[in-house]
Amino acid sequence: MHAKVLLLSQRRISDLVAFCLAYEFEDTLQAVTGAERIDATDFASLEFSRRAYKLTRLLSGSPRLAAQLAPTPRGAANLSGDYELFFPIFSNAFELYSLATVPDWRRRCRKAVCFITEVWTDQLPQYLLELLSQFDHIFTGLQHCVEDVARITGRPCSYLPLATDVLRFAPLPEQPRPIEVCNIGRRSQITHHALLADAAQRQSFYYYDTVASSGTDMKQRTFRVDNAQEHRLMLATILKHSQFFIANRSHVNNPEFTAGRDEISARFYEGMAAGTVMIGEAPRIAEFERQFDWPDAVIHLPFDSPDVNSILKDLNSDQQRLATVRARNVREAALRHDWLYRIRTVFDLMGLAPTEKMQRRAEELARIAG
Repeated sequence: MHAKVLLLSQRRISDLVAFCLAYEFEDTLQAVTGAERIDATDFASLEFSRRAYKLTRLLSGSPRLAAQLAPTPRGAANLSGDYELFFPIFSNAFELYSLATVPDWRRRCRKAVCFITEVWTDQLPQYLLELLSQFDHIFTGLQHCVEDVARITGRPCSYLPLATDVLRFAPLPEQPRPIEVCNIGRRSQITHHALLADAAQRQSFYYYDTVASSGTDMKQRTFRVDNAQEHRLMLATILKHSQFFIANRSHVNNPEFTAGRDEISARFYEGMAAGTVMIGEAPRIAEFERQFDWPDAVIHLPFDSPDVNSILKDLNSDQQRLATVRARNVREAALRHDWLYRIRTVFDLMGLAPTEKMQRRAEELARIAG
């Protein structure tokens, strides 16, 4: 009998493209554990409750009083059974108040952990992070913030690397790759314009975003999606058909924001699993060297590269090297960077036995690696 797992998801109230990664993690967790998922549904009611909580918390200095006085958001779940593990997944710390959707979670769940995919130390809402004080363990998808989150919450906190659904992203052995270069998300206009000009001249397939840049700094390329699973399927399909994939460390075009705090973006796990040759600026940290410790995992390409086309021409002159890179990337992804391995880390720490479906997924991944 496997452990009963309870999930809390934001997918019905948060539909930015970047959040699809968290929902893919949830889908994998459900697939291998049979987890029951509760969705936060009424954003307006949740926001009203959050603002009331925040005001009372600031005026009274008491989280307990604020929790008592804040109105229960509409659509809150009434848990009828007990669970071995509560495992909510958040894309950022500002989503934490949705825990109010499951007001009885601590009493009903023997153990509780949470995962926040992206937390930056200068964006730590203390009144929200305090809500995590009842969790047994907190995991974050970025490394630099671990000590601060542990200090604010008073709970153990660990870095849990991002990953991807390797079963979805892994290519066929002889996958055709008509897309020469894939360049999505934050990008260098210098590199982009060089690739555009070359693609126009040679009539080659260069895949890039046409969505307008956004944000106060106009350096983001984000959009909303109707269906997270469909978007991840499309992304996987694009990458499986791409020869080169430009992958850079998190917020590469915004050094003022990162202030030297290099982090591993999801791009590396996605590009690796799809068997692309990744080119770009890797994080300059030991953790990246530990996770991606094989030759040519990422081939260095400066963010602003007006000569990108000659660099690609040189790389294309050695097809054996590129074939080796692609095969090794898929193999390492299947052996180390599927969501299954992150779930195992959590289960091991919580003393939970792996499920039969976890074992079956491990066997599928081993076949891909082989």
